[in-house]
Parts: sequence; structure tokens; C-alpha cells
Amino acid sequence: MAFGWIDEQADARRRAGLVRTLRPRPADSPLLDLASNDYLGLARHPEVTEGAAAAARTWGGGATGSRLVTGTTALHRELEEELARFCGFEAALVLSSGYAANLAAVTALAPHGSLLVSDAGNHASLIDGCRLARAATQVVAHADPDAVRKALGTHGGQAVLVSDTVFSVDGDAAPLARHAEVCREHGAGLVLDDAHGLGVLGDGGRGAPHAAGLAGADDVVVTVTLSKSLGSQGGAVLGPARVIDHLVNTARTFIFDTGLAPAAAGAALAALRLLRREPERAARARAVAAELHARLSGAGLRAVRPDAAVVSVCAPSPEQAVRWAADCRAAGLAVGCFRPPSVPDGISRLRLTARADLSGAQIERAVRVIGETRP
Repeated sequence: MAFGWIDEQADARRRAGLVRTLRPRPADSPLLDLASNDYLGLARHPEVTEGAAAAARTWGGGATGSRLVTGTTALHRELEEELARFCGFEAALVLSSGYAANLAAVTALAPHGSLLVSDAGNHASLIDGCRLARAATQVVAHADPDAVRKALGTHGGQAVLVSDTVFSVDGDAAPLARHAEVCREHGAGLVLDDAHGLGVLGDGGRGAPHAAGLAGADDVVVTVTLSKSLGSQGGAVLGPARVIDHLVNTARTFIFDTGLAPAAAGAALAALRLLRREPERAARARAVAAELHARLSGAGLRAVRPDAAVVSVCAPSPEQAVRWAADCRAAGLAVGCFRPPSVPDGISRLRLTARADLSGAQIERAVRVIGETRP
């Protein structure tokens, strides 16, 4: 029977406790949200939603075509210019998602004969970029500059290190300054995914590369998402103008994809301007994450110290992680649940995301619910 193997895989997932399901949320959920990536609490901010609405009224519901045909508006260009200026780079290119931005950057900057060095903890979009690129790929130990040095030493040609700046599972940060030093020893470039750094790290939320002194360097390319701290949708690649021009001409997820919807561009631009006006939001997100970690650890839970806004709490097994998250939900708290194969080390977790708009009472409530429902 066609696709008969699907049933076998479904049975295997059920036995392993790894079934995933969609759960539509209502527009006005009563749950305390520590599951979304709305780090700055901007997704429903009136200025951001009005930015989306105004863009839709002006430009329509969709971009109407690829960016190279009819999908580029003055709004897209405005967003690219302000995003590049805010993060400290020469130019930016907006794509339909952060995933598409990573595929674009990795595949376009790693031609045949080159080497990609990829951190073992990288996001799936970077991993898929490496798989699609024509370069050879070496996966190296997590956040280990010496492993990067060793890998680069095996290759005499063009090479690129690909890494998250903040890893999505545990919220730990990559050693960016040391990575840059190693890459420069070998003349290699860096492609850094700052999805979890933009809006949280750096001066006023300008991102992890900015905090590490790498913004604007001619050997550094950064990807970001507009769907986390900026509360919208889409992604972007930041870097030297010649690199951005190269992507416009070669990156398939840019050339052959419909442009980002104007409403998403308008929302992201409004959020970026709000963050520039209220830079304290970035520090508040980090403070909430630190307080969550301290309180969870104080309650005897095994929580990982956050470097940005992600806090993970280890669970005994995939099945118990799922039950734990469900019990939290029943008690009015939404948390993420990460299980294999989403976690590279096989350890299941509750994944909490700190938000700049969480109050002290909400933090206390979240810690209490997680402690009371622990397996």
C-alpha cells in the first residue's frame, strides 16, 4: 500500500511517547504564557498591531509575488535599512521566514569545494542549510572553539563556521569572540543565527554579534527572525552589502519565494522602532529569565542557567515531560515541551521563555505551578 510505512512510524512514535499534535489557541487565552517566543511582549502591542493593519490597508494582504518581481515594496526597503542600522551592519535582506533566511545564507555562501563547520547544537534550519549546500560539512562539538580550529585545520580552501548565537534548547550562548578569533586565524567566515539574541542581548537589544563586537565586520553574516522579539513574522540576513547583493542573485529561498506579507513587514518595523525607543525591554527580558532560573533552582528543580531569555528545566523522560507540560496547562500555565529528536542530547525538557512584560506575581505563579506539577 502506498505510504504504508507511515503507519509503522506513527506506531513507533506512540510507543516512544513522541507524538506531536496541533493545539489551536483562542484569540484571548486565559493561560499564563511562558511558551511563546514573544520575548518583549510586543506581538499584541497596539503600535505593532496598528503597524500591521496600516501596512495591509496600504499594500494589500499579500506581497503578490517574489521580491524580484512585484514582492518588494517601499516598506520592505525601509525595514531592511532600519534593521541593518539598528544591528550595526551595512545592509539587510528580508525573507519570508527565519528558516528561509538561514537556508539562503548557508547555501549561498558555501559553494562546491568549500567547508561548512557546524555546531552540534545548531537549529534545524542551519542543519538543513548545510545539507542543501554544495560544500562539505563537519559537525563539531557544541560551543567548542578548539573543535572549530581542528576542523578548519583540515581544509585548505574557503570555509565558513555556522552557529546559533543563543541555542534554542537550553538558551546557552556561543563563545562568539573566540569563534571569530579562530575563524580569522584560518581566513574563514562566520554565519551566525541570532534568532534568540536580537531584542534580548547587546546594547538595547541589538543582538549577540553586536555585544561581541562583531557587528559590521566584513567576515560576519548574521541571520535574524522577525517572529520572536519583534512579535511579527519573517526573517532577514544582515552583513556586508556585497554579501547581500550576492544573496539577491543566488539565494533560492529569496529568488523563488513570495515576498514577506506587507502586514508582517509593517508590524516588524513598528516593533523595531518601539524597541529603539524603549531599550530597557531587552534588559527586563534578561532579568525575568534570571529570576525564573533562580527561583526554579531554589525549588530543587534542575534548571539551566540562561544566557538570554530561554530557561529549560530537565524532565525525567519524554512521557513525563509531556505529562508535566499538560499538568501545567491544566493549572493555567503554558510551557514548551522539548523532546527527541528536537533535543540533540536526548534529554527531554520543559522550555520556558521569559517575557519582558511578566510581572513579579506572574513569575511567582509560574514557578509555583511548575514545582507543584513536577513528576
